[in-house]
Amino acid sequence: MAEPSAAGAPVLVPVLDNHRFDEAALARYLAGRLPGFDGAGLVVRQFQGGQSNPTFHLGTPAGGYVLRKKPPGRLLPSAHAVEREFRVMAALEGSGVPVPRMRLLCEDASVIGTPFFVMDHVPGRIFADRVMREGDAAERRAVYDDLARVLAALHGVDWRVAGLGDFGRAEGYMTRQIARWTAQWEAAKVEEMPAMDRVAAWLAAHPGTAEETAIAHGDYRLGNVILHPTEPRIVAVLDWELATLGHPLADLAYACLTYHLPPGPTGLTGVLGADVPPGLPSQDEFVAVYCRAAGRPVPEDLDVFLVFSMFRLASIVAGVWRRALDGNAADPRAIGYRERYRGMAEAAWAIAERVGA
Repeated sequence: MAEPSAAGAPVLVPVLDNHRFDEAALARYLAGRLPGFDGAGLVVRQFQGGQSNPTFHLGTPAGGYVLRKKPPGRLLPSAHAVEREFRVMAALEGSGVPVPRMRLLCEDASVIGTPFFVMDHVPGRIFADRVMREGDAAERRAVYDDLARVLAALHGVDWRVAGLGDFGRAEGYMTRQIARWTAQWEAAKVEEMPAMDRVAAWLAAHPGTAEETAIAHGDYRLGNVILHPTEPRIVAVLDWELATLGHPLADLAYACLTYHLPPGPTGLTGVLGADVPPGLPSQDEFVAVYCRAAGRPVPEDLDVFLVFSMFRLASIVAGVWRRALDGNAADPRAIGYRERYRGMAEAAWAIAERVGA
């Protein structure tokens, strides 16, 4: 049984059978490494949802922590990089970007079967969807304004000063990313999907305009932040698995996919073709808030980055579906993701056709 929760409170469930690990070995490893924890009284539960790195709540007599680990089984190349997640969040501690406090990184797979890291548990609200349907119009607008502001703050962090000079290459981001996600699509591919192939070819011929470099989150959206328990502001940004040095407009465009995805029962859905909840800003308004906070003009070529962001997301979702077919997904609902990635591919191609050659 899932633990009952109020609106926005994360749901904790018993550890899924395919994600079980040696909890006694974990307790022995953490003893003396976490403040006030001697190895006794550890309670492990799994956060429901999430399609990539399994995430667990660690209850200890001294307080709560969160463990994030690689999934078991065969993994796609360069995926599930918990080591990179740990590094970027540790680098951002004390910046204008709210992140949980990092406690330790264990790269020794012999402890619980895969590398993992532990961070402080940050209380608050998480809304898995891209669209916040709870609350009133004023709260909703404030949340999305803060979502844009925090993204601008991230892109304003000096990655060299933060010690991330070697976190990624500072040039050729779009060209490399297009090649990477095309390869990820090919690796995850279990059926023909012409729209994915057309978009990949179009992107290769449209890598964007002038290069810029910032710390790019890679999966920045409402579902990957923790909101204050009662206030409309972000208290932690999560899920940095895809973070790298990249083009800030790719992050911005990805955040704007809310306006290019149709509504649905769960997950990464949007408001395309549906009634917009009161207070939810339009894409132009969201982009304007970001640009004011970032001190930059409104970009003229955001559509190219939208096509890229949708293609990348479709590649990720295709990989999730592939893992579900293999019996290795973090969420059993992933078996139904086939239509999700196919719909994203068609939507990306529609935007590409509108942009033209």
